[in-house]
Amino acid sequence: MAGRWIEQWEPEDETFWRERGERIARRNLWFSVLSEHIGFSIWTLWSVMVLFMGPEYGVDPAGKFFLISTATLVGAVVRVPYTFAVARFGGRNWTVFSAFTLVVPTVAAYVVMEPGTSYTTFVVVAALTGIGGGNFASSMTNINAFFPLREKGWALGLNAGGGNVGVPVVQLAGLLVIGTAGAAHPRIVLGAYIPLILVAALCAAYFMDNLAPVRNDTGAARDAVRDPHTWIMSVLYIGTFGSFIGYSFAFGLVLQTQFGRTPLEAASLTFAGPLLGSLIRPVGGRLADRYGGARVTLANFAAMAVATGVVVYASGIESLTVFLVGFTALFVLTGLGNGSTYKMIPGIFHARAIALGLRGERAAAHGRRLSGAAMGLIGAVGALGGLGINLALRQSFQASGTGTAAFWAFLVLYGACSVLTWAVYLRRPATAPVKPRLSHAEVG
Repeated sequence: MAGRWIEQWEPEDETFWRERGERIARRNLWFSVLSEHIGFSIWTLWSVMVLFMGPEYGVDPAGKFFLISTATLVGAVVRVPYTFAVARFGGRNWTVFSAFTLVVPTVAAYVVMEPGTSYTTFVVVAALTGIGGGNFASSMTNINAFFPLREKGWALGLNAGGGNVGVPVVQLAGLLVIGTAGAAHPRIVLGAYIPLILVAALCAAYFMDNLAPVRNDTGAARDAVRDPHTWIMSVLYIGTFGSFIGYSFAFGLVLQTQFGRTPLEAASLTFAGPLLGSLIRPVGGRLADRYGGARVTLANFAAMAVATGVVVYASGIESLTVFLVGFTALFVLTGLGNGSTYKMIPGIFHARAIALGLRGERAAAHGRRLSGAAMGLIGAVGALGGLGINLALRQSFQASGTGTAAFWAFLVLYGACSVLTWAVYLRRPATAPVKPRLSHAEVG
């Protein structure tokens, strides 16, 4: 695909942005959201498919947790090459290609989703759906290049939030099918997504653009890997997005396994948390634009620790009502934290450029270059946090029949993320562990 290439792009120039840039950037944003939305739905497809897998499938709860863990792992790994594909092939071109490839895992699941299929086959097909997780990394890297620093929190939050909504949407589709046709008809969900995938790919082809200034730069990837802030932010993103995607995959299965809910009952409760977490993600970005990403992130992790304490308590007393309250709060907070942490990334690398003596558009271009490369790595590591959550829950249920031990581990994680956020980005003494130290304004 030769595609459409924009040769000059200077979003920090207010005249350029007002007269031409904003209109183009917003058009690309909306169709990026559409493609990423479908990608998330396919990535989390097996969080729904396992609800259709009754006793006749011969797969126990541990086996189901392994299926969703496989999809999570592949989705995390492919985020790295997907990030750099934007610069190599162009944002529009890669969006078209990555959207079309979603047909493969969807058709494969349609073919094998029936009793009697071997467990190995299910694992392979679940792995294929992981490519949907890569769409997030390429989409965020692409949209990051389109917007000026002052609007990145909102734009990245909206892009990611619209994509994240793909999780509750596919879960609602599963609920609709289970509630009307019954749990014996998973192929209805799969068949409905095939035309939607084609629509997303065609819209990207007709309405999106490639940015020539973002052409392949292997040095950006190397510099991002070497920068300690990439890995610090990766840890924080494990706490926010890793929690969101891990809980989204596992929530319905936890309800079935720990609280004995039927597939219909689990599906009717599963979608609400991911939906709220997705919708509120742009709010997290907007709050970070206004108050500073580090401040919002720190407060958010503290609140996540409290919500996890509620979940631990509910798990101990076996109260579904209290459990749902705590878990719903966790979903909302993961969404807010997703928005605020991703806002921090471009601000951090812009500040690094200024520390190097760059100013104006040179500093902005340097920050876009490194933050775009870092986002893929941070997104990949963050998604691996979802794998960790699923594996922790699987181990906890295998050992004790409940998720309580895993929830205690998650509470410790959020406490550690709070300390890390404060120590690196908010502590006032000049002895902060990473140099050059960044001001509140620079990280927010």
